[in-house]
Amino acid sequence: MRIARLLLGDEAIALGALHAGLKGVYAYPGTPSTEITEFIQNACAKEGHDIHCTWSSNEKTAMEAALGMSYAGCRSMVCMKHVGMNVAADAFVNSAMTGVNGGLVVVAADDPSMHSSQNEQDSRFYGKFAMIPMLEPSTQQEAYDMMEYAFWMSEKERLPVLMRITTRLAHSRAAVRVETEPEPHDRLAPARDPRSWVLLPANARRKNDALTTAQSHLQELAASSPFNLASAAASEKAPKGIIASGTGYNYVMENISRETDIPVLKISQYPIPEEAVRTLAAACRSILVVEDGQPFIEEQVRGIVGPDYEVDGRLTGSLPRTGELNPDHVARALGREPLQFYAKPQGIVPRPPALCQGCGHRDVYIALNKVLASYPDARVFADIGCYTLGALPPFCAIDTCVDMGASVTMAKGAADAGLFPAVAVIGDSTFTHSGMTGLLDAVNDRSNITVVISDNLTTAMTGGQDSAGTNKFEAICIALGVEPGHVRTVVPLQKNMDGITAAIREEIEYDGVSVIIPRRECMQTLARKNRENKKDRQ
Repeated sequence: MRIARLLLGDEAIALGALHAGLKGVYAYPGTPSTEITEFIQNACAKEGHDIHCTWSSNEKTAMEAALGMSYAGCRSMVCMKHVGMNVAADAFVNSAMTGVNGGLVVVAADDPSMHSSQNEQDSRFYGKFAMIPMLEPSTQQEAYDMMEYAFWMSEKERLPVLMRITTRLAHSRAAVRVETEPEPHDRLAPARDPRSWVLLPANARRKNDALTTAQSHLQELAASSPFNLASAAASEKAPKGIIASGTGYNYVMENISRETDIPVLKISQYPIPEEAVRTLAAACRSILVVEDGQPFIEEQVRGIVGPDYEVDGRLTGSLPRTGELNPDHVARALGREPLQFYAKPQGIVPRPPALCQGCGHRDVYIALNKVLASYPDARVFADIGCYTLGALPPFCAIDTCVDMGASVTMAKGAADAGLFPAVAVIGDSTFTHSGMTGLLDAVNDRSNITVVISDNLTTAMTGGQDSAGTNKFEAICIALGVEPGHVRTVVPLQKNMDGITAAIREEIEYDGVSVIIPRRECMQTLARKNRENKKDRQ
């Protein structure tokens, strides 16, 4: 029996996984994927599910833990945003070589238009690179329905399955018909074959041959997938056919919903069903490829149909080369007058993001700017988090922000080149995500850097999730080899400014690795706690 629920795309994926017999979700918070794990955490708290659902230190540890759960015979899921795939890539690609035991689904949430990201990379390339099956839902209903199918396919083919979504699907709501009770699912016996799980070269070569040989079978699976749909061919050759995927399919149907003379091939399972593409090409004089992200399908379609066949899309300029699509883009590509629903509003004053009033990061940057004014060659290497907003006025306090953990290692490299002073600013969650190894490198080389771990006791940028190193940072830094006398903790408040600036100046002048930990709870999580405590008292 099914009932209707209003769900975000992220929530539909989470509920679909719960109903498919999920045993563990492993993730590091990152927009637009965060709500998947949060939904499962809330469901466990309210309904008592026996599911592992705490946050991992980073995406690589999440991927490896999920692979371990799969090895033990249980269904597991890994969730991350697209740049997290870069962190998880080593384990992700090798999981295609080991294969899986219990079903393993990797959800990658891409962010076209970079609403909260450093780049627009398309995770479908990772799936193709690893040579594993991929799914791409077009609707919240498909996102829910695909989860049971994904786990089933993972166990049947003994391969991980990548599900790719985008921000627009992840963060929009729709009515989804869902099961009222989870499907019963029996745990599999733990894996036993070391020849599959020990990737010594002899085993890896055999597994690589098997994975390569399986590609034709995965093509057949995609060709018969219930999620890949082709409209009936017209009686005579059509001027244009359309291949669409993900949310792009919805935009196509908004523009041609009442027309039956335009053949459409919807691709939601990969590898690309090549025979279906050839059939569409034979029925049309040209093809328009509509996909959100990079021209992943478009490039492959060109190879399938040959250089003399007209294929339009992002590469030809029929659709924008960058940014997320909308229905008006598709209308223009079809030679129609756009509805202008998505025209940029006029007269709205831009409101750039800013650090919250009362945020401890503000006091950190005020102190840094005061001290570094005395050092004309000073550079501040920052990282991914709320504190990246220190690049904007009124602080204008940081010089770089590249990727998770890069602050420490870039400061080290600059110091090794002779730059002084080299200061790294990194958040508490980012430090445990990927800053610790850089600090160890700096200690081993005795690099002359000052590292500021701005600790607000949470993963604030993505909504206040637990931070893996809370109350452990002094011990971690000392254990990595930083001299105990040069690991200093301060409370970032205006009344403490003289002491903070003195500490920063002293550690900059120290010839070696020093760490300053400004610690004060995030204003947002503190306010949330106070509201919850007030409710409990009432």
